[in-house]
Amino acid sequence: MLLALVAVYLLFSISLGLFAARKVHSASDYITAGRSLPMPVVLAMVFATWFGAETVLGISATFLDEGFRGLISDPLGAAICLVLFGLVFALPLYRLKLMTLGDFFHIRYNKGIELVLSGCIVLSYLGWVSAQVTALGLVFNVLSEGSVSMDQGMLIGAAVVLTYTLFGGIWSVAVTDFVQMTIIVIGLLLVTMNASHMAGGMSEVISSAAAEGKFAFLPSLDLVDMLGWIAALFTMALGSIPQQDVFQRVNTSKNEKVAVWATTCGGIAYFFFAAVPLYLVYSASLIDPAQTAALMQEDSQLVLPTFVLTHMPFWLQAVFFGALLSVIMSTASSTLLAPSVTFTENVLKNFRPGMTDRQLLKATRVTVLVFTLLVIANATLSHSSIHAMVENAYRITLAGVFIPLTAGLFWRKASNLGAALSIGLGLGSWILLEIFFPELPFEPQLIGLGLSLVGMLVGSHLAPNPNAGQPHGMREKRPV
Repeated sequence: MLLALVAVYLLFSISLGLFAARKVHSASDYITAGRSLPMPVVLAMVFATWFGAETVLGISATFLDEGFRGLISDPLGAAICLVLFGLVFALPLYRLKLMTLGDFFHIRYNKGIELVLSGCIVLSYLGWVSAQVTALGLVFNVLSEGSVSMDQGMLIGAAVVLTYTLFGGIWSVAVTDFVQMTIIVIGLLLVTMNASHMAGGMSEVISSAAAEGKFAFLPSLDLVDMLGWIAALFTMALGSIPQQDVFQRVNTSKNEKVAVWATTCGGIAYFFFAAVPLYLVYSASLIDPAQTAALMQEDSQLVLPTFVLTHMPFWLQAVFFGALLSVIMSTASSTLLAPSVTFTENVLKNFRPGMTDRQLLKATRVTVLVFTLLVIANATLSHSSIHAMVENAYRITLAGVFIPLTAGLFWRKASNLGAALSIGLGLGSWILLEIFFPELPFEPQLIGLGLSLVGMLVGSHLAPNPNAGQPHGMREKRPV
């Protein structure tokens, strides 16, 4: 019966997404929704995109394993990213009226920089979307009590998300995210209130977690520990800033005020609501410690869905799994569209100049399909946890993309040579350390970030930007 209700909900989501697809008449509609969306819709998209599988299943499992100490990257780093993007990056990027972040690299630097950085952004999404597809497989596997395998569940979930994203683009994402955010908030709050009552109330849950040391989050005074802590924070807080999905939400806003404050408020809402699944999973560990201990040995990501199936009334099971599917699908649809748009606009378009609007729209839809197949393959072959897949996704953008974006926006002297050295030193050092020093006691992307900054400073000093006297130091825009 529960699986049947889930199937009905999936059909509803597809229908809603396809209904919204009627608004797509051009590539601009598909990618930016005509820059026409109001504050509630953009805020819902920001929140729903980031409140994904890693928040409900990934970081809740990590919280049981490591406490707050394991959550520096997400939700803390993720929330900082959104607030920083809203307050610092959103306004100057929105005013440029671009389609993608890759377009910024084109007008600020050159075609080569655009191609390399756009490629980095596309690759970074492979892990993030794979995490959502893995979570969909997990949910179907749990709901069917094993009769639907993880791989089969991944295929079913990916097919649902692909269907409405393929046809409706950002319009389908916007409409489904708005509905799904409502379900997420109401559903998780209802389940958590019931679990809290079963566990003895809020004071009992919080005091037990505090007594167990779950709220400790600062690093020790050991240098290696501090570097590891900083690397985890920076990887998400800074590495996820140069991402198409964040920029895409800003770019759909109907005005500058919406662009800034919908992103900022979405980040704040994400940080505080991310505490709900943490509270819920710890309540589950108090209610049934034996079941929790057994699942921790098998897969800690199963604790929450198994607890709901075994301890909640049927109506709350339906509410929880409806909310969980909403969480995953909203993130998956957004993160599926972002790299596909970047690839067609900033990679394919460079090799096929003169594409018409209709050809660009068709190419973007084909890329969505191809990227979905790559994600399914990656999710099937990967053995990482959901949280780890998301966390690892931003290493490449932290080491190679953050400095060129930030310097390009806020430092007029940033030059092509500076960007090239920044990318080469940042990505090169990170890749070499990952390959030859896998046992490094802290994350190597932190060294990549530092050397990326050095490359930008040295290169821009040796060969200053010839357009430094122009606004933002940019050359003329690419023809749309």
